Amino acid sequence: MSDDTSLELPFPHRRSPHRAQAAAHHQEWLHRHRDLAAATGETAYAHWEIVELAALSYPECSPADLGLATDLLGFYFLFDDQFDGPLGRRPEQIARICERLGAVLHGARPDGNSPVERAFADIWRRSLQGMPARWQSRAAYDWEWYFASHAAEAAGRNSGRLPDRQGYLMLRRGTAAMETVFDMIERLGRFEVPQAVLHHPVLRQLRQLAADIPSLTNDVRSYPLEAPRGDVCNLVLIAQRERACSVEEACAVVIDEAQVMVDRFAELSTELPDVYRWLELSQAEREAARRYTDGLANWLAGYLHWEERTGRYHAA
Repeated sequence: MSDDTSLELPFPHRRSPHRAQAAAHHQEWLHRHRDLAAATGETAYAHWEIVELAALSYPECSPADLGLATDLLGFYFLFDDQFDGPLGRRPEQIARICERLGAVLHGARPDGNSPVERAFADIWRRSLQGMPARWQSRAAYDWEWYFASHAAEAAGRNSGRLPDRQGYLMLRRGTAAMETVFDMIERLGRFEVPQAVLHHPVLRQLRQLAADIPSLTNDVRSYPLEAPRGDVCNLVLIAQRERACSVEEACAVVIDEAQVMVDRFAELSTELPDVYRWLELSQAEREAARRYTDGLANWLAGYLHWEERTGRYHAA
């Protein structure tokens, strides 16, 4: 199967100058939450280069906030990987785990015997610092969506049935956690996007594209790992069924779809000045919206650069 998942982006990736400080902080965080990473192994985790992903994804934040971003991204991968084994086929047990994490969002104390609850409670507490109530409510909803999607994913594994394309998108948009990643653009930048522009159709489309593009390239990257263990939420499998083609051809189809999305992202970005004018945004509001959309582009360029090089997928 081809490993060519490169996309042509109209904007370059950037890297934070605070990578070394974030790496030192993250090592200390991993030590405090070592039970969370026990099943992965220190050597394997180091090859994933999570600090590099954070530095590429959030290149403008402070050293302390880059440490938070690194811990957050590490949590995603370590939390997700616990479902690669037998637990990943126990939707009822997964639902209980995720309900407890959802309760932490609303003030419940984490179970001291649960490494995942302790780690998430630490990240959530730090994420809330300095953010207004509206952002906190939105972020809590997005985390609930992410957690709740894992039981549905497990049920899909047990059924062995491929979802249709729309069902795939609905589930993948939950398990990918992209809305929580984008919420952190505001938190790490210490600003809030005005409600009118955040939910404007143009910005909503940009956000969805920035979420879906990495999911498609990741499906191609992770297919060799996911297919043998019966994961059905993968667009490569769906494209193969739709077109009655080989895996190689299906991968090429998925990458072509991702490139179309990249081109659409670039096209929509040119409409933003008109949106700001139509909404009669103040200069400060325009600046917040600009920083947010720049953050979406930073995420796309940074993630795709990291994904091509990380040992998380190349080792497989």
